[in-house]
Amino acid sequence: MSTLFESFDLHGLTLANRMVMAPMTRTRATEDGVPTALMRDYYVQRASAGLLITECTQVSDQGHGIIRAPGMHREDQMLSWRNVVDGVHAAGGRIYCQLWHCGRVSHPDIRGGELPVAPSAIAARGDFFLPSGRVDFPVPRALETIEVEAVVEDFRQAARLAKEAGFDGVELHGAFGYLTDQFLQDGSNQRTDRYGGSVENRARLTLEVTAALIDVWGADRVGVRLSPSSRFYGMFDSDARTTFGYLIEQLNAMRVGYLHLREPNAADLASGTVQIEHVAETFRSLITVPVIANTGFDKAKAEAILATGTADMVAFGVPFIANPDLPERFRLNAALNKPDPTTFYGIGPVGYTDYPTLAEVAQA
Repeated sequence: MSTLFESFDLHGLTLANRMVMAPMTRTRATEDGVPTALMRDYYVQRASAGLLITECTQVSDQGHGIIRAPGMHREDQMLSWRNVVDGVHAAGGRIYCQLWHCGRVSHPDIRGGELPVAPSAIAARGDFFLPSGRVDFPVPRALETIEVEAVVEDFRQAARLAKEAGFDGVELHGAFGYLTDQFLQDGSNQRTDRYGGSVENRARLTLEVTAALIDVWGADRVGVRLSPSSRFYGMFDSDARTTFGYLIEQLNAMRVGYLHLREPNAADLASGTVQIEHVAETFRSLITVPVIANTGFDKAKAEAILATGTADMVAFGVPFIANPDLPERFRLNAALNKPDPTTFYGIGPVGYTDYPTLAEVAQA
């Protein structure tokens, strides 16, 4: 049997296989960030993954950066997430909540007119999606030191609510140019306080947030996602290998439950701006905790990276969007449904919960 289909012991949490559903924004929550019954159906359909990781879930109103993104900072959000989690558990699945603060990657039009916040007053590159169309990112407001400390407490409280909702663990979204990533990389962090300057200072927020999550959950149930290769929203670092190497060494010393590392995708590589081409391979020697590799994997590539020991699990994104029964399809070498990118984001079941399973195709 392929290693991909072997069970995995994640610090006492038995996963049915080594296939992880990657966290993916789908914009199916309510306008005020409450998970919906449709979201419950979506995650339950995909419960055959060894581990489900939710879409990025904001830890505060300040962290709001995507229309119809779910939150984990109010009682009503927690109770609705509990309905999702109960459904996944009833279907035999395991699910982690990915906790997130958008930082500068947002816009006042979805924030009641308030500017997004960041380590420094440097705008993200690219544009932001609003219902009225795409607009330029604004220059964010730099957080005061005391406000940075408050962000740590927002993550701590969100972790408590995630535990109350019944999740199996939490993942810090430390990737893709969001707040902790903005503090980490010197292209977006020009601070002169204890959160800026040296790599030790720039890594401080990520490490403090991780420590807060561990205080609530214990290290075994806290994962961290990083994207050392990418330049999302204009992110860059003058010495990415040293910066991410330091952070990974510190997280490994904290004995986090896993590190979730994003590899560059084809578009990244074609752009010629990739900071680190082979992420898991580059940093594996620094890591003794489980590693989840993500981005660009099919079945064969996943089996290959597991066979080398470079990763312990593999996360799949788009294949899980279009194939709720992806593990079964891989096991049988069955054809995959074709994804429709025009419905990745939106409202309603089309392109969300209406992709057929193999059993449903056979019955049709």
